[in-house]
Amino acid sequence: MRINAYHAIIDCMASITIRNLDEETKARLRLRAARHQRSMEEEARNLLRQALAVPDAPPASLAAAIQRRFSSLQGVELELPAREPIRDPPKP
Repeated sequence: MRINAYHAIIDCMASITIRNLDEETKARLRLRAARHQRSMEEEARNLLRQALAVPDAPPASLAAAIQRRFSSLQGVELELPAREPIRDPPKP
């Protein structure tokens, strides 16, 4: 019975391998882990927990997504030409 419980615990613990991690990111993770007195693996787990603790925002409308994407660009000021008086319609 104990062996089955042990296997159940092992089965529910996920593992992940991160390949092609650039050296700068790896070094920063190592330093961050050392500052927090944790292993790099524990620091990575902690970072993932924190990043995923905030629920994803519900999908926005297309208009809201476009506004969010371009809001940092500010507006564009266009010089509008002066308006002229309305012309009379042509005579038939």
